[in-house]
Amino acid sequence: MTNTASSRKGAALALAAPQVLSRDSGESLVGQIVRSIEARIDDKLLRSGARMPSIREFADQQRVSRFTVVEAYDRLVAKGYLESRRGSGFYVRERAPMTAGGSANAVESASQQVDVVWLVRNMFRQYPAQQTPGSGLLPVEWLDGELVANGLRAISRQNQTLLLQYGNPQGWLPLRQQLQLKLAELEIGATPEQIVTTSGVTQALDLIARHFVAPGDTIFVDDPAWFLMFGSFAALGAKVVGIPRLPDGPDIAKLAELAALHKPKFYVINSVLHNPTSTSLSAAKAFQILKIAEQHDFTIVEDDIYCDLHPGSAVQPATRIAALDQLNRVIYLGGFSKTLAANLRVGFIAASPEMAVRLSDRKMLSTLTTSDIGERVVYKILSEGHYRKHVDRLRGKLDSVRDKTVKQMERVGVNVDIATPAGMFVWVDTGCDTNVLTEKAMQEGYLLAPGSLFSPSQLPSTRMRVNVANMGDAGLLRFLEKHIGKAG
Repeated sequence: MTNTASSRKGAALALAAPQVLSRDSGESLVGQIVRSIEARIDDKLLRSGARMPSIREFADQQRVSRFTVVEAYDRLVAKGYLESRRGSGFYVRERAPMTAGGSANAVESASQQVDVVWLVRNMFRQYPAQQTPGSGLLPVEWLDGELVANGLRAISRQNQTLLLQYGNPQGWLPLRQQLQLKLAELEIGATPEQIVTTSGVTQALDLIARHFVAPGDTIFVDDPAWFLMFGSFAALGAKVVGIPRLPDGPDIAKLAELAALHKPKFYVINSVLHNPTSTSLSAAKAFQILKIAEQHDFTIVEDDIYCDLHPGSAVQPATRIAALDQLNRVIYLGGFSKTLAANLRVGFIAASPEMAVRLSDRKMLSTLTTSDIGERVVYKILSEGHYRKHVDRLRGKLDSVRDKTVKQMERVGVNVDIATPAGMFVWVDTGCDTNVLTEKAMQEGYLLAPGSLFSPSQLPSTRMRVNVANMGDAGLLRFLEKHIGKAG
């Protein structure tokens, strides 16, 4: 075999093979191989007609039995990803569109388009957590599945008729009463009538935007900020304007200038553990934001989804605008997807009594109610005192890996110039175009979150959001060391 042919075969094997096969993940080796090859075909890293490595080659490289590879290839043939050619081997199958409006190859490759939809779509792929430093979730191994399962079992033993009906449009009352206590601990006064449950903070933001915004209106967001809302707001015809985020909150001079120019309907802000920087708002800036909002008559939407990952103001300063304003001009959002289970989809809105009624009515018109099964599970966990201990453990785990992760990234050439002592993210500077870096990482099985996606402008950026809980893969650090400074 020539050197060129050998090189091509090695490249094909590298593309086809999983980055790491785990014997301890709980997923079978066959399942891991199938999932990994499906992802590479969907992402067009393996093109139609490409010849797969032989069963022997694949087995030797991954140190698994040939029977394991045979079963994996057979499953991929059955699922339409591969075809077997007698005497020749296995090949990537041409996959025809499934419907007029979509195709089985719906996932675009990173080289075609690194955008918000691309990142979110790939975040829902079942990659191992250690290969997804761009993810916005903690590893499932850190969460407490038994805590949630116990809640579900307890609910199943209740009057089953209750589980077959609609819930209350405003949300299950006992949970709202429990949330009243939770908010009181944050010095935010809210009665159960001022609280509306939602299907996560995502639905909460959508309800608020639909209430306030007409085509052509302006919404302020931090820059950088959580990327998913940019497209959601734009789809309503809104103009999304970014306010530069500094370590202690927004650039106040810029906020005042742009508020006078655009007259926004509302401003979405993370006061505590901002996504993606994990910085928190100073008390001085919280007062200034309120003053500007009053002057220019816009609402502040305070997204506090990372609330419970903060150790508390007694340990570190943390100012919530809702605590200063007491829900007059501020709408406060919270939820449990980051700390309990994303699949429960339990979030909430706290607002003035009049606004709570309006948002509850809008929720009813769009989805009738949220499922109170998840709400009952969350209530049980909160009311029995398990949640406080659980989030204490999560903060401890984050504290145990944060400094180590920062030092590892600095050793491989990543500049960690914004490092905070709490939260799950660090906002790093790679010194190169992170869209390009993300493309290269995807080819090696790693999901990054490039900085361009966190700005409404979507301009190229050297920044990147890193989830410190998902940085334990040695291969990922080797990848960064190899490519930092070479991707730009």
